[in-house]
Amino acid sequence: MTARAVMVLGTSSHAGKSLLTAALCRIFAEQGHRVAPFKSQNMSLNSAATPEGLEIGRAQALQAEAAGVVPSVHMNPILLKPAGNMTSQVVVHGKIWGRLSAAEYHQRRVEELMPLVCESYRKLAEENDVIVLEGAGSPAEINLKQHDIVNMRMAEMADASCMLVGDIDRGGVFASLLGTVELLEPAERARIRGFVINKFRGDASLLVPGIRAMEDRIAKPCVGVVPYIESLSLDEEDSLGLPARDALYETRWSIADSSRPLRVAIIAFPSLSNFTDFDALRSEPSVAVRFCRKAEQLRGADVIVLPGSKQTTDDLLWMRGEGLESAVIEHARTRLVAGICGGMQMLGQLILDPEGIESSGSIQGLCLLPFKTTMRPSKITLTCTGQLVTGFLFGRAVVNVPLRGYEIHVGETSYVGHAQPFAQLVRQTTESQESVVDGCISPDSRIFGTYLHGLFDGDDFRHAFIRAARKFYDLTPATEFNDWGSKRQQSFDRLASSVRQSLDMAQIFDWVGLRFHTHPARRMNEASR
Repeated sequence: MTARAVMVLGTSSHAGKSLLTAALCRIFAEQGHRVAPFKSQNMSLNSAATPEGLEIGRAQALQAEAAGVVPSVHMNPILLKPAGNMTSQVVVHGKIWGRLSAAEYHQRRVEELMPLVCESYRKLAEENDVIVLEGAGSPAEINLKQHDIVNMRMAEMADASCMLVGDIDRGGVFASLLGTVELLEPAERARIRGFVINKFRGDASLLVPGIRAMEDRIAKPCVGVVPYIESLSLDEEDSLGLPARDALYETRWSIADSSRPLRVAIIAFPSLSNFTDFDALRSEPSVAVRFCRKAEQLRGADVIVLPGSKQTTDDLLWMRGEGLESAVIEHARTRLVAGICGGMQMLGQLILDPEGIESSGSIQGLCLLPFKTTMRPSKITLTCTGQLVTGFLFGRAVVNVPLRGYEIHVGETSYVGHAQPFAQLVRQTTESQESVVDGCISPDSRIFGTYLHGLFDGDDFRHAFIRAARKFYDLTPATEFNDWGSKRQQSFDRLASSVRQSLDMAQIFDWVGLRFHTHPARRMNEASR
């Protein structure tokens, strides 16, 4: 191993580790260093497909994007996807390895996987100058510490200098920082080079007495206070990042004239996966998005979207119990409906699971589209490009609109009768490509389903979707559209700029034996961005 290593640890989940890791990746890259992110084990229902046709956590794909490099399965060798009943699907090196209970995984199996984690880290370390590692949860979870392969054990293996991040927005930041350090062993404590207070709102001078007291108590320097960054259009790792309902949000939904936003209701399944599929749609000024868990929240919706689900049949049964299924079916009689991945499978006639991949037996779908789905043990994880098959969406002509996204699913869909596919796709890997049909669309094109995650990230399709839906409801045509790719890069730059100004970057670079240049002579390769 040759790479230098710095690690971002947190006092808790959602402390901001993922985005701080992304910011550091970008800053090291801007300084001209070859840099890669690494998280040995991630637990998330938000995932991404790599060019190799493998699956990793979405956060590591985002961090790779921040660094201007291609995402690799070695950046996240183990991905745990919660599957209900205290079990998780275990994805190792991008492929399904098994489904285990939390106890079985931590007590019996995790040690089997550590050599694979080391293999992935060594490969990245041989190819890069700097590795920015991300921890998980807290390094002080003493009940899990014996078999923790994400935090201090990984820091030791990589010989990483660590920063400890506390989230002041949730309260109790000083107690959480002190408690975390106190629960570490002396050798682990020595690896913590400094601490960071994250998501601060207000006058930072008011923090000074607490920071000085904390520095004295734990004998570690504060390397900065990072402000809360509003409206950052970057992926959240878990459901804690789902938008909360607020007054402004509800006001936009309740506007009644023809220039109002298009109202898009997304069913917030208990096992909702890849909710980042809708970040680009949420950013559009002519759209109001609401995540819904009750039937009454669907009132007034123009488009209802059934998103991805890790437990498709369980979430379908949950919909039935909450009255959401009947509300969607009634909406679909005259209005617009879309389904993504697991949500698409629910729109069909039948879901069969003969091998008990998610649950045993079969379950009737919403019967809004003519197809059935059979769950299979193997998972498809591929990036795709394509075109609409019919050239119509919501009854409006949509010509030559390119599609792009990625598939992550275990279902195999077969058509019934004269079903019409939604898209013609080219599945791509680094070694081959394959042409396939995808999804299904109703004869009047008011209802469609697709396996494509990331569908709305493409400006061409997202803008066509908005235009067609607004025209269907005789709403005033949208006059302003976002360039999502540019918006993301601006968000990366804004994140990196805020972190660069807030943290003592010279000290952090010194931890890994590098010099920080205030005005770097060599920046990231723009083509890689």
